[in-house]
Amino acid sequence: MKLGFVGLGRMGANMVRRLLADGHEVVAWARSEDSVKAAVADGALGAASLEDVAFRLAPPRVVWLMIPAGDPVEQSIAALRPLLSAGDVVVDGGNSRFSDSARRAADLEKDRVGFLDAGTSGGVWGLKYGYCLMVGGRSDHFRLVEPVFKTLAPPEGYAHVGAPGSGHFTKMVHNAIEYAMLQGYGEGFEMLQASGYDLDLLQVSRLWTHASVVRSWLLDLLVLALENDPKLATVKGFVQDSGEGRWTLHEAIERAVPMPALADALFARFYSRQPESFAAKVIAALRNQFGGHAVTKE
Repeated sequence: MKLGFVGLGRMGANMVRRLLADGHEVVAWARSEDSVKAAVADGALGAASLEDVAFRLAPPRVVWLMIPAGDPVEQSIAALRPLLSAGDVVVDGGNSRFSDSARRAADLEKDRVGFLDAGTSGGVWGLKYGYCLMVGGRSDHFRLVEPVFKTLAPPEGYAHVGAPGSGHFTKMVHNAIEYAMLQGYGEGFEMLQASGYDLDLLQVSRLWTHASVVRSWLLDLLVLALENDPKLATVKGFVQDSGEGRWTLHEAIERAVPMPALADALFARFYSRQPESFAAKVIAALRNQFGGHAVTKE
């Protein structure tokens, strides 16, 4: 099928390549002219603007957004809305907050324009292995775009999970689980590093990928990272968060759902960004005051 694709970053560009390889026609646009030129070189039709994307598509139009959450999505939908007509569908494949997606779907429904929130997992490896797609929205809109989902996902790797917003809610929780898994691996390998034994962490990570109960694709990726840098000497321990962990924790508090592993993993990321912990300074000063414990001076 023919569709518009907006956003040609690390994931978006690979998604376009996967679509083109399976025979879809893609009208591609991004703010970066070089990204558009690269997509054209891969076989896409280059667009000069969002307006041009809509102009180059015949109804019912499908426009896939693969751009940062928040204002970029809001502004893109606002620009597209007067150009779309009844029966067209906008797909947000980024990591938007589920409540925003539900609101956008309801707003576009007033013009009988469809909206699907497609939580997308797979990262930079999706071109080769496919993407896991968690799709929220109306079933008729889902069926219209389903040929695209079939191409982007591996077999059984996509699903219509429910009403508008449910796709991004599911992806939000998916990423919250990822937070805790990453923290578990991080703490475990730090303990191995501090064991006092001369452990080969690459050897251990490879070992655990065979029949171990902790084997996973994340562990496979750790093997690759350690192959490239056995001591991770070139990696700074600064861990960013893109929002889904915070959103999930907020929803957990609102629903009284205990998620202590997520909370600890999220706060550990905050710790990673501190060159010096003021809380640790306070604790050291108090230990000195009540017990005369030595304080290390800067």
